[in-house]
Amino acid sequence: MKQIIMVWSIAALWLMGGTGCQTADSSNQIKDTALAQLPKARPGEAVATFGGGCFWAIQEEFNEVKGVRTTVAGYAGGDVEFPTYEQVGTDQTGHAETVQVYYDPKVISFEKLLEGFFTGHDPTTKNRQGPDIGRDYRSIVFYRNAAEKATIDAVIKRENASGHHTGPIVTEVVPFKAFYPAEKYHQNYLKQHPDEYYIQKISVPKVEKFRKKMAGHLKDGLINL
Repeated sequence: MKQIIMVWSIAALWLMGGTGCQTADSSNQIKDTALAQLPKARPGEAVATFGGGCFWAIQEEFNEVKGVRTTVAGYAGGDVEFPTYEQVGTDQTGHAETVQVYYDPKVISFEKLLEGFFTGHDPTTKNRQGPDIGRDYRSIVFYRNAAEKATIDAVIKRENASGHHTGPIVTEVVPFKAFYPAEKYHQNYLKQHPDEYYIQKISVPKVEKFRKKMAGHLKDGLINL
């Protein structure tokens, strides 16, 4: 029954004007395809990198967290330098759509960010998030040192035991190597295109779920999506 519902949901997106992250990107609009700038971490700031399907929702989620100064949508986990969105979409680069988060660890911990991450997407589906299928949409989290690796392992163990998920977590846990910013038109995409069918039906529900989990850790003045 779940498979039938999923197939119908994907078919509905095709019929109603949205298909997935790769083809719902306002193709009828002028796009700034120049690569975004990669900011430098400020003194005392930490950096984390997460991938959980289409980066439009993930970026909005982390942008809303207290202690997060900025985020960048981009690509990581593969072996092609400075890939384009189209290249990553072929699923041949090894990269996943990811978001790099620049945050103050005195305000928000890496552990709390992880808890939000595992709520803001489905970490139990391998190489897939809803209608978005392929390794470029896989669930993946990167660690920069042994302490972060231990924290990730502990949070995954806790999440698996929580009963909050429909199956075991399949998120890849890998050492960080490189992150490549995506094109400028992808940055803060959800806020720029709030009325798109894909955004409303796929991205917004993820953000709303994230907000519930992270209540008390969100910035003031968030708008209704």
